[in-house]
Amino acid sequence: MDELGTVLDAVGPRLRALRKQNEITLADLSKATGISVSTLSRLESGSRRPTLELLLPLAQVHQVQLDELVGAPPTGDPRVYPRPIHRDGMTFIPLTRRPGGVQAYKMILPGGRQQPDPRTHEGYEWLYVLNGRLRVVLGEQDFELRPGEVAEFDTHLPHWFGSANARPVEFLSLFGPQGERIHVRARPKS
Repeated sequence: MDELGTVLDAVGPRLRALRKQNEITLADLSKATGISVSTLSRLESGSRRPTLELLLPLAQVHQVQLDELVGAPPTGDPRVYPRPIHRDGMTFIPLTRRPGGVQAYKMILPGGRQQPDPRTHEGYEWLYVLNGRLRVVLGEQDFELRPGEVAEFDTHLPHWFGSANARPVEFLSLFGPQGERIHVRARPKS
């Protein structure tokens, strides 16, 4: 038997085990996925080969990745190797890879006094200083952030940041393109 056949043959028992583990009947699973009870039964028994069209709604209902559902072999090295972006003497290291939503960057700015050139654009930004001292010009305010300090602001407000001294500064930047604010959940008082 070929490798694909072996993988597909293992899907049926895996589907049955997930359904039983989640205490779902075939009828309930049929309602949730739109797949007939007879098709679900044949998938579980192995008398019907799984297709992507059938597996996607099943993975969604069982809240598992498709790879987990089919028992796919490991894909290799899980480490992410971000590619730095160099612009205007600054280094941006993207920490998120999905389009849209909040984007995360590690930023490294060179030391030395630069002339502030405040800009505006769509979005909302959150900064967290890792190393060095970050000079932030925000509207009429001009201040410094040290390691462990945070600032957040609407990017419609004219803003600029750079190193506050001759040393480089490293910080994390979370940017929401549609004005999305960072949400911090706190524990309720006891």
